Amino acid sequence: MRYTDRVDAALRFATDGAERFDRAVAAELPTIEAALAEIPPNRAGVRIVGNAALASLLDTDGGVGAIAAGVLGERCRPVRAVLFDKSEATNWALGWHQDRTVCVRDRIDTPGFGPWTVKAGLHHVEPPFALLADMVTLRVHLDPVGTDNAPLLIAPGSHRAGRVPVDAVAAVVQEHGIATCLAEPGDVWCYATPILHASDAAVRPIRRRVLQVDFSAARLPNGLEWLGV
Repeated sequence: MRYTDRVDAALRFATDGAERFDRAVAAELPTIEAALAEIPPNRAGVRIVGNAALASLLDTDGGVGAIAAGVLGERCRPVRAVLFDKSEATNWALGWHQDRTVCVRDRIDTPGFGPWTVKAGLHHVEPPFALLADMVTLRVHLDPVGTDNAPLLIAPGSHRAGRVPVDAVAAVVQEHGIATCLAEPGDVWCYATPILHASDAAVRPIRRRVLQVDFSAARLPNGLEWLGV
């Protein structure tokens, strides 16, 4: 696979399934960092639950939530948050994939939902694809992400390919091309949740913290409840 020459700033959510909102939460960064202060550093991914301070910062009348509401409407809410803290000590790589699971309060076996997994003691399940297609993922950048510091790679428009089988991922990425998502502190990237994405290990690793928040306006069936933030 090769990188395209697309400029990340030219991506638009309506056409590409991804868009960068420059400095959208720059003023709120100290407050966001304070809300995350108790989370141990240098972790590949820490799922955030019961953090009232952070939840209040994600309301739809604020910077992050307002971006989600611009796509999904005012009824959307944050349904999962993860802090990724990549550094020289935790310089991982992530192959091309779709995010396919959601986090719920309890396991209730429901037609169309499965398989189930437990991650960090929390119940995750793969829902019907239509539910994922109506979600957005916001990535709030706390540190700069240049070309050498493991920027997220996406295949623009790949969210429209539906549920992509593992053995078809490479072909779909080749078809759609690759865009590199650079960022400065306070930038927010908005993605269609099912978009194909990947991340290489950093060439020159420095700390690269990203708060990733999934938003949905859907109500889950059969008594299932979003776990939330």
